[in-house]
Amino acid sequence: MSDYKLKIGITQGDTNGIGWEVILRTLGDSRIVELFTPVVYGSQSVAKHYAATLDEECGRVQFNVVGSAREARRGKVNLVECGTPSVVKAGEPAKEAGAAAVEALERAIVDLQEGELAALVTAPIDKEMAQGEHFAFTGHTEFVAAHAEGEPMMIMCSERLRVGLQTIHIPVADVAKSLSKEKIVASLNTLRHTLKQDFGIVEPRIAVLALNPHAGEGGMLGTEEQEIIQPAIVEAFESGVLAFGPFPADGLFASGAYAKYDAVLAMYHDQGLTPFKTLSPDGVNFTAGLSVVRTSPDHGTAFDIAGKAKADAQSMRNAIYAAIDIVRNREAWERWNAKPLQHFEREKGRDVSVKDLKLPEVEE
Repeated sequence: MSDYKLKIGITQGDTNGIGWEVILRTLGDSRIVELFTPVVYGSQSVAKHYAATLDEECGRVQFNVVGSAREARRGKVNLVECGTPSVVKAGEPAKEAGAAAVEALERAIVDLQEGELAALVTAPIDKEMAQGEHFAFTGHTEFVAAHAEGEPMMIMCSERLRVGLQTIHIPVADVAKSLSKEKIVASLNTLRHTLKQDFGIVEPRIAVLALNPHAGEGGMLGTEEQEIIQPAIVEAFESGVLAFGPFPADGLFASGAYAKYDAVLAMYHDQGLTPFKTLSPDGVNFTAGLSVVRTSPDHGTAFDIAGKAKADAQSMRNAIYAAIDIVRNREAWERWNAKPLQHFEREKGRDVSVKDLKLPEVEE
């Protein structure tokens, strides 16, 4: 089934990073517009700079320049012109490149809020270089969350593994004191909901990681498991969440036991992302829990290879495919939950409404 009518926004990211290279490699395949309508937010002159370093197919991308996503045309690679730095210095961190990335992001978020985009895919930024008057966030996740309804959860996903994060961009020294039973229960409920709504899993099983080595070793190596994590798992399980653990991270991933679960809840950033990126090098970063859909490649700006035509676009492709799938799944979820009895009867072969159902009479 083609979703070519879906408008998917794509931001250019840091103009000195590999953002434009992976975008051009992805959109260089002319068949891509049969899947969705691309709306890229960024600088055409920067795009031409990187196109000249790539092979002929990638360099042939023709942009249909528009003022906003509302004007985007099907069958075209549309471009909202914005975020043009005075100079491109591939591989070099620069405040001007960070500002260009933020300008593209701001233009895209307006169209996303107004419903002109079905989803947003963000190319990587340099968080330090992006800091300024218009961007005082620790990452895309926090920025998008500030412009949408809901509580964000970072989920790394691939066909092999899904990892949700209890804490995101905070120092490791602050992780333990930021944990609470209530927050973990809330995260488990969010993770369960997104697995059902966004990934189409009927009733997901979730593995919860411990914070300390060997899950605290009975309190010898820390008490967070006994005092916070385990009670949260019990409370969530009693409310209907199929949560299990806490498991030592090394044992769960090294043994392959993670494959028995639909998702893993990690306590902090690197605890979840290190095994994920090792097992799924072309994975996707998805911001769950929000009213809007946002995905991104699971890599950074890669300044070390920027401008050298070495960047692999598979993670960008996967981020776009994931965004389309999540939009589809949300639409199906909304249909099914709007009139569940009607859908139940349709599945049995009859398209009826609730008023057509013959209920047994009750004697007074």
